[in-house]
Amino acid sequence: MSLRPEPLPPIPDATAMAVRAAFPKGNLYVDLRAEFGMLYDDQLFADLYPPEGRPVEVPPWRLALVMVMQYIEGLTDRQAADAVRRCIDWKYALSLDLHDPGFDFTLLHDFRERLLTHDAVQRLLDAMAVELVNDGPVTIVLEIGRENRPE
Repeated sequence: MSLRPEPLPPIPDATAMAVRAAFPKGNLYVDLRAEFGMLYDDQLFADLYPPEGRPVEVPPWRLALVMVMQYIEGLTDRQAADAVRRCIDWKYALSLDLHDPGFDFTLLHDFRERLLTHDAVQRLLDAMAVELVNDGPVTIVLEIGRENRPE
């Protein structure tokens, strides 16, 4: 698969309207998108893909963000892919239309393997750390930590 980096798409209007109606006070993923914009872009992963071949099915920035949200929620790959299909706050964070069918859960495994093979996992953390230091409120990080703490 080859990567042809494209600009990050805006949030579709219908998705934004649905999220504002469903979450008038926001939620973790709406706030994450509002505070940080997009944590990742395709250029961050361009060297992980050969220059020729069929285009990637799902942009790597989107898979990377799904992996972050997957970690926050403690989900399996299958559950995370299902969340992309059914959760409007995830669709909002990922700039997806409400009718977007999502992707096959195996793409998360494939992307994770690509990151490991190219020793690129640290990029996910580094990009997030830069955003946290530059723009992000520490409260989001604290909330994420509280939600993942065992009771």
